[in-house]
Amino acid sequence: MTQPTWSAPVRFAEADQQGIVFNAHYLTYCDEAMGAFCASRGLDSFAERVRLKSSTLTWDAPVRHGDVVDVYASCTRIGTTSLTVSFQVKVAGKLCCAVDTVYVLIGDSGAPQPIPAETVKILR
Repeated sequence: MTQPTWSAPVRFAEADQQGIVFNAHYLTYCDEAMGAFCASRGLDSFAERVRLKSSTLTWDAPVRHGDVVDVYASCTRIGTTSLTVSFQVKVAGKLCCAVDTVYVLIGDSGAPQPIPAETVKILR
């Protein structure tokens, strides 16, 4: 198994009264993983300029307080101005949540801009 893109133990504040991670925290985990994914490829400035367009989450099993969350990220689609990153949120190797997020590269004016060819090569 490959190394996770990002990992962390689940904090008490991330869980509800049943000890299960509240759903919004999965997007925080993916945001952390996206930053790590880009940093590991030398794309820090790219990460600062992409904006989340949409995310789709599919849950398979709960994550609980005290678990260690491992998030695996991969770029699954690259368009002209956007890309899709797929995340797998796992605990002890078991898939708990799959997330597909579309990001758009934004220029200084706030408008979408084409992803540079050299960045595309690195993302693949």
